[in-house]
Amino acid sequence: MEGELKEVLKSEYADLEKLCAALWHDAYDELLGKAQVDYMLEKFQSAKAFERQVSEENYSYYFIVAAGERAGYCGLQMQKDALFLSKLYLAASFRGAGIAKTVLQKCAQIAKAAGKDKIFLTVNKENARAMRAYEKFGFVKTESVVTDIGGGYVMDDYVYEYYLKRGEGK
Repeated sequence: MEGELKEVLKSEYADLEKLCAALWHDAYDELLGKAQVDYMLEKFQSAKAFERQVSEENYSYYFIVAAGERAGYCGLQMQKDALFLSKLYLAASFRGAGIAKTVLQKCAQIAKAAGKDKIFLTVNKENARAMRAYEKFGFVKTESVVTDIGGGYVMDDYVYEYYLKRGEGK
């Protein structure tokens, strides 16, 4: 199944916020606890946060559309030397259908068009499903990081990198 990227408009930030809440609670409540998920949603994935990230931090957000539905979303941040894949989430009913692979290919096209040769991301160390998907696509684990996000919480992640020249054609 193909997944199309549709850029999220400012007028759609509230819709994106609702989608994020559903996807994040599904993905992280058992792993991190509802309180941390609520904190992270407010801080990083609220309409207010989207507005700041897009206007001040060089982010862009996309709905992932498949079978005529919003199957998930992704967030990208163009950086000096690379494309940061900040978020990629799919609803459970759309996982395993090849949509993530299509989205990653589109991210590689975006990076290449911007003259970047690398995409990087962070993934929670306990998120084995996501790590398998990224590794299958060709991402390589490069380091372990713990980031204080305030509120008494940290993100305990691995950094993964994908080099376009090595990975082209996947």
